[in-house]
Amino acid sequence: MSNELAPPQTSLKAIISSDAMKQQFATALPSHLSPDRFARVAITALTRTPKLQSCTQESFFKCLLDLSAMGLEPDGRKSYLIPYGRECTLVLGYQGLVELIRRSGDVVSIHADVVCQNDLFSHNMGQVTEHTYDISKERGEIIAAYAQVTLKSGAVQAEIMPRAEVDAIRDKSRAGKSGPWVSNYGEMAKKTAFRRLTKWLTLSPEIMDAVSAAEKTEFAELRNVTQAQTVSIDPFNRIESNEEEVSE
Repeated sequence: MSNELAPPQTSLKAIISSDAMKQQFATALPSHLSPDRFARVAITALTRTPKLQSCTQESFFKCLLDLSAMGLEPDGRKSYLIPYGRECTLVLGYQGLVELIRRSGDVVSIHADVVCQNDLFSHNMGQVTEHTYDISKERGEIIAAYAQVTLKSGAVQAEIMPRAEVDAIRDKSRAGKSGPWVSNYGEMAKKTAFRRLTKWLTLSPEIMDAVSAAEKTEFAELRNVTQAQTVSIDPFNRIESNEEEVSE
């Protein structure tokens, strides 16, 4: 039996920086995003959230490849990479979801906001008719969130969610007690209302697949994460362990 020690596992930063991984990103990324930039943003995400280093490489790279297929970056605004145990969880932000929907070409305008206790807010037959507040005064606690879009046809579609409904969705999320739900509740509440609204919109199969893929990652239970859900490539066998040559 050989007494040789197994080679050290290549770090996530080294794999991200490798030509092999960048080629995988390039295959999926749209033309306006370069694989070099995507890799730099991904490394920044690792630096910003060190616990991601403890996630399985399979779950981490699945999230990155899902994002590259959507044409989004893990920049902490349009999307978030959140460690959940040893699983990396992809959470779309409000801005990321808006960007995906705008690509459909059917939506002329999008507006989403949270409603607070001291706001003036009214709605009628599913449409927001008034939402104003005095910026010089405290708005109070968030009590609801809504999203409203105007379509090319001129039709207006809206979704209004009381806070209890928003929190019920948050509690089903794998990242509900951490990440953006804690640091940026308002944005996540807006996204939740907007995501429910998208179910009423006519979207291309590509956009529907992108939104569905992000939802499956965000709301999947750990026990349901199967091999079929992990990265379909094996970047670890495509490169040599060259951490000394890669600047981290």
